[in-house]
Amino acid sequence: MKFFSDIRLLILAIWLGAAVFFIGVAQTAFAVLPERELAGAVVNRNLMILNIGGIGIALFMLLTSLVATARISTFWLWIERFLLLLLAAACAVGQFVIGFWLASLRGQMGRPIDEVAVDDPLRIQFNTLHQYSIWVLMAAMGAGLIAFFIISNRKFAGKTVADDPYDFSKEFKA
Repeated sequence: MKFFSDIRLLILAIWLGAAVFFIGVAQTAFAVLPERELAGAVVNRNLMILNIGGIGIALFMLLTSLVATARISTFWLWIERFLLLLLAAACAVGQFVIGFWLASLRGQMGRPIDEVAVDDPLRIQFNTLHQYSIWVLMAAMGAGLIAFFIISNRKFAGKTVADDPYDFSKEFKA
């Protein structure tokens, strides 16, 4: 069961690492690419991959949280499930609600966003939705990080330090 938990942790850690890396990609894209529209397209595509991956990983982890749970604290198990559901919901809202509205606004503008006046109602709405997108991604990352710590600190009933498969100290005793 510990190995299974470690695999689940690895999967969640990969998504969290991708989410942190995405922040760097977004900043770099806007700093390096010659046109902000190109940078926006790169960021939008990477965010779609991150959100779809987050939904898939959260649903996978929710399903696998149903396996062999007899020796796990029920309270922490339900907290983990809630956080994973929050991660999936935040990714889904970010991709399918906020992302759809942002694409719709870009289409209504009819020209690059930087060419639209700052006080234009469409630009104001776009900037507001962009902030919501950031907050939703941060909520997903926060839920994933807390779930990671809950899973990693899980105690398995009946286990002792001597049963730890990663304890190599007895292998190297003289």
